[in-house]
Amino acid sequence: MPNEAPKDPLVILRQYRQLAPWNLHDLTSVAGALLEASGVRPTNAAAKTRPGDRTIRYYVAQGLMAPPEGRGTSATYSYRHLLQILLIKLRQMEGVPLSQIGNELEDHTGDIIEHRVASSLGAGVVPPSHLAIANPEAARGRAGRAIHAWAGLSESTDRPAEIGTTKWHRVPVVRGVELHVHEGHPLAKHIGEGQDIADAVRLAVNRLLMRDE
Repeated sequence: MPNEAPKDPLVILRQYRQLAPWNLHDLTSVAGALLEASGVRPTNAAAKTRPGDRTIRYYVAQGLMAPPEGRGTSATYSYRHLLQILLIKLRQMEGVPLSQIGNELEDHTGDIIEHRVASSLGAGVVPPSHLAIANPEAARGRAGRAIHAWAGLSESTDRPAEIGTTKWHRVPVVRGVELHVHEGHPLAKHIGEGQDIADAVRLAVNRLLMRDE
């Protein structure tokens, strides 16, 4: 059996686009888990692998990262923000001062930043379905729902369907895959959010398919 070709880190990294946008907590969770899973270790003992919420706010205030969309608890962060925080932390772990990192971010386009992050993470970059999120119970928003699906924490499995009811809701996911939700199931009250449900199921399906690659 021939050896499998190594997966392109850039292709894997781009899978995280489908999870955006993030709130602040989910952005730090995803970025931290990505860095830790990569196996990259800081040469600078003062550099921390996992960024915190305050760290992101500081980088935004200093102009190292672009401002989020919205303010306060409604602020959201894009795939571009994920790339920025990853590059900042990776360069910090190499011992590069923030002033120099800021100059690099100003000079680089989004494509260059993306390629640099993928190159630095290398073979250690993992797809979203293999990401080990710290405290997934606290994840919120679109990314949070996907994280719950990966971690097996979906609230929809807490209670059985009501006996005696026969109505089922149909949620198209992708071609060839359709989710059927019993009207007595807790998820049924979210049927109006069909696209969000389909997104979460699609990510779970992709996770299973990746195991066969």
